[in-house]
Amino acid sequence: MINITLPDGSVRQYDSGITSYQIAQSISEGLARNVLAAEVDGQVWDAARPIDADASVKLLTWNDLAGKSTFWHSSAHLMAEALEALYPGTKFGIGPAIETGFYYDVDFGDREFSSDDFKKIEDKILELARTKSEFIRKPVTKEDAIAYFTEKGDEYKLDLIRDLPDGSITFYTQGEFTDLCRGPHIPNTGFIKAVKLTNVAGAYWRGDETRKQLTRIYGVTFPKQSELTDYLHMIEEAKKRDHRKLGKELELFTFSEKVGMGLPLWLPKGAMLREKLVNFLQKAQVKSGYEQVITPHIGHKNLYITSGHYEKYGADSFQPIRTPQEGEEFFLKPMNCPHHCEIYKSKPRSYKDLPVRYAEFGTVYRYEQSGELHGLTRVRGFTQDDAHLFCRPDQVKEEFKKVIDLVLYVFGALGFENYTAQVSLRDPANKAKYIGSDESWALAESAIIEAAEEKGLPTVVELGEAAFYGPKLDFMVKDALGRKWQLGTIQVDYNLPERFELEYTGSDNQKHRPVMIHRAPFGSLERFVAVLIEHCAGNFPLWLNPVQFTVLPISEKYEDYAKKVLESLNNSDIRGSIDLRDEKIGRKIRDAEVKKVPYMLIIGEKEMNDDQVSVRKHGQGDLGSMPVGSFKDQLITEITI
Repeated sequence: MINITLPDGSVRQYDSGITSYQIAQSISEGLARNVLAAEVDGQVWDAARPIDADASVKLLTWNDLAGKSTFWHSSAHLMAEALEALYPGTKFGIGPAIETGFYYDVDFGDREFSSDDFKKIEDKILELARTKSEFIRKPVTKEDAIAYFTEKGDEYKLDLIRDLPDGSITFYTQGEFTDLCRGPHIPNTGFIKAVKLTNVAGAYWRGDETRKQLTRIYGVTFPKQSELTDYLHMIEEAKKRDHRKLGKELELFTFSEKVGMGLPLWLPKGAMLREKLVNFLQKAQVKSGYEQVITPHIGHKNLYITSGHYEKYGADSFQPIRTPQEGEEFFLKPMNCPHHCEIYKSKPRSYKDLPVRYAEFGTVYRYEQSGELHGLTRVRGFTQDDAHLFCRPDQVKEEFKKVIDLVLYVFGALGFENYTAQVSLRDPANKAKYIGSDESWALAESAIIEAAEEKGLPTVVELGEAAFYGPKLDFMVKDALGRKWQLGTIQVDYNLPERFELEYTGSDNQKHRPVMIHRAPFGSLERFVAVLIEHCAGNFPLWLNPVQFTVLPISEKYEDYAKKVLESLNNSDIRGSIDLRDEKIGRKIRDAEVKKVPYMLIIGEKEMNDDQVSVRKHGQGDLGSMPVGSFKDQLITEITI
């Protein structure tokens, strides 16, 4: 008999060789019908895989992220089976699950392929799904794996097999299709009830531009047709909210090939929005004891060698800038933290001086491949709302908790109420990725975990997601469409103070190393603005909106009064505009609605004679007439945060 520990802490005894599916059956037939896979001692297994020793088991359904991932991984295999049936001789690269759905990289040979082919592939996938073919796992020797794919003539699988150690190779077969795969998979294809292929793109084999470009086919599947319908509706809504589209319509930012790809140009309205965000956070930072600093856009190569950024990110940096005569090498700044270390080091520090909190809206530059650039979410130049706190070891947890409070204040003011805090730790199996001692890492990780627990944050732990110099707390925010974005981040760092030889004099009159905390509630202004645009569909909170009202005179007879209204409101620090175009009032209102102006003030003869404005609110319609002073008071109250 073996002991199986379930998530609620209960322990059940079963015969050795029991499967997760059978465990589910012993609990409830309804549960068993929905089990897609299982987490066995932290690893995701097939529901049909025997368990031979005591283990902790979590049964996974569609409601679990790992369950969805398994479902979509199996869907990639099913799509490959459909492709092989429709296009004999097709060769296959890799086909993983991704955050929403899956893809498979395939080589069609000389065949032309486009999205016009999607419908027949979707039909074939559903036809194969209805056969309810089981996903059967089979361990194979490296020799047998090579023999199988040599006979099949699939050089991509052979390339993958060469990197695998003998004894670790498994095949999965469903229906007429066999693939090289470590799994896991869902019990059978019948769980897949709805499918949509979403995109086709090119992808170099193994990301190497010198190798062949394969066809990458993206898709998504669901266990119910209604869920696919909801998903497609969400995609359509996402297109309407696309920050690139709205950024153009709202005149917030633009890009220029002459300036350079991935380098955003902020237009007047976008610059005003940025300025409001900066002022909002600066005000909160001053209250929290931060001091503002400014550092250059470039730094000497030796600065980044000392910090370790050159070794870790040299390939992602722009080419060095060489001085004309001295031959020195400078780099465009990829990070602000090394500069802040040097500011800390500029004078002696006492234990009584700590914590020291430096904040900077610092623009940094990182080279991203052109194919990875995407609006404001993936750029080559961006501004971080960066701050670095230097504190004593006994202050770390309290300072970390204060930063958590600041991040949550920012999220609350901007309407991000649905979030999870991801505790990103070092991967103990791959310590070569990181710098610093095991002791420092243990201290930093425990400080983050304890602080998150004491603040009552909803958390998940992710191994291998830490920065190279320390663990971190990443805030994963859900937007209005349920999509996840990584925004604010807080990191504990024992390593940079060591590398820069930072010191303070303790109460014992001896020299000690401070601990460094990195934090950025926005992450970067560019990415944050992009997410905010899509979250609120361009309907910014009134205090943040670059244009809070617009005055719309019905004809030129009322323009002088309209200008007085504009001036009166602007003098009260309420931001607005006036539409003096020779257009009918209906057109002016429609255009203001498209530009998502919160309030429209319509001026005609009655309004002019009564010293009033007729107020319309975006998305709500007519609010009636009121004195200018009353409208002003109403807006000032609404703007105050």
